[in-house]
Amino acid sequence: MTASEQWVLQFCHSYDGPFLDCARQYAALFVGTPYKVCTVYLIGAPSDEVVRGSASDEVIFLDYSSRDVRGLKLRAIRDIRKIATTRTFAFCIAHRFKPIYVALLGTTLPVIGVHHAFGDYQRRSRQLFANFYRKRLTLLGVSNAVRDDIRACLTSWPAERIETLYNRIDIEAVQAEQVSREEARTLLQLPQDAWVVGNVGRLHPDKDQATLIRGFALALPQLPTGSLLAIMGSGPLESSLKALVVELGIDKQVRFLGQIRHGRRYFRAFDVFALSSDHEPFGMVLLEAMAANVPVICNDTGGGKEVVGYAEQFFQSADPKALATSLVDIASKNELQFREITSRQLIRIQEQFTDAVSRVRFWRLGEYWE
Repeated sequence: MTASEQWVLQFCHSYDGPFLDCARQYAALFVGTPYKVCTVYLIGAPSDEVVRGSASDEVIFLDYSSRDVRGLKLRAIRDIRKIATTRTFAFCIAHRFKPIYVALLGTTLPVIGVHHAFGDYQRRSRQLFANFYRKRLTLLGVSNAVRDDIRACLTSWPAERIETLYNRIDIEAVQAEQVSREEARTLLQLPQDAWVVGNVGRLHPDKDQATLIRGFALALPQLPTGSLLAIMGSGPLESSLKALVVELGIDKQVRFLGQIRHGRRYFRAFDVFALSSDHEPFGMVLLEAMAANVPVICNDTGGGKEVVGYAEQFFQSADPKALATSLVDIASKNELQFREITSRQLIRIQEQFTDAVSRVRFWRLGEYWE
């Protein structure tokens, strides 16, 4: 290491699900700058795949389990303190509350806390902690919805210390790994000639697939013959959702695809992507579907509507009739109208949700940590 090198410490809770790409997104902010990035994962075993996916100059795995970091997390605090002495770190980017907590206690660095969910500061103890460290803590929400949730909890903070930095994608990289419509349908065992409504997410109350299923059932008589609903994901509501499908008499028209590794590769199998989550902090799957040139619809709450941006592609939250109306409307579009929608979606990604756009915004906010 030369005397002129400066490093950024990126501290992640884990690399599960979307969080590996979140690490890549933040490492990409420093491309073309004098900074190098050291990414540390609190939970998770060492993995060459994760090292490659992190796009960082150095990757360290603390290799803790979830059980190991309960309570005061003293060992993790000692570990991050030791890592902080090995480089000249300018500041720390910490994803989710636990790494923020450890980074503040284990280092003297300015900390940028990135929040990916609602409710992180609803507890009084967390509000007190954040207030104690507010001189070297800046908070980012992945959407305005998350940002506003934090601001509502930390009412004494100046608004500029709690800002938004959207999640984003590398459009070319995502499109390069997405397989063709025909191949995706073959791999997912979906008919080539069906009109397919796609949904991806955990089978969990927050994702509200029950509303999606009911809305699809209402829309089905007005959808193209042979239409299917394909739900990709697993979770605690699988049995009850399958029972709902049987109850509604549409078990032949709904496919539960289960958990699919690298699921975004197969989004071109869908004719429309529907996100029914009623508590969505952002909606990365929307960006991935938009990159696949699939028209998307989502409900009008949370961060999803910030991704989509066009009111005609929204439906009222938890309202099966409104969802059904949106499905019927999108199914009625001709080929030219479909292309207009997908073209508009790609333009929106390019204008709002790329690494280049986020890099500019990040450094505009940089007076608090440079």
